[in-house]
Amino acid sequence: MSAASAWEAAIKMSIGKLRMKGGFEDAVDLARFAKLPVTMQHAALLVELPPHHTDPFNRMLVAQARAEALTLMTHDRRFEPYDVHIIWA
Repeated sequence: MSAASAWEAAIKMSIGKLRMKGGFEDAVDLARFAKLPVTMQHAALLVELPPHHTDPFNRMLVAQARAEALTLMTHDRRFEPYDVHIIWA
C-alpha cells in the first residue's frame, strides 16, 4: 500500500470526506498489505508520465507501479492508457 494512498486518505479524513474506524495504517496492517514509501525515484518518474490522469496521488501510484513492477487495483478507467498492470475492481 502506497504512502501516497495514506496521505490522500489523511487529507480526506481531515476534511470529512472519509471516515475510518482506527487509522489508515491500522487498516493496512489488518489487511497484511506491504507498505510502499514514496521515493525520489518515484517522484522523478512523474516527469515522464503523460497527463492521462491529473490527480497527483493517482499519478504517483502509476509512477510507483512502473518503478516497482507492481499491479494497480482500481475502477478508474483513466489509468487504462498507462503502461501498468491493472486489476479492475
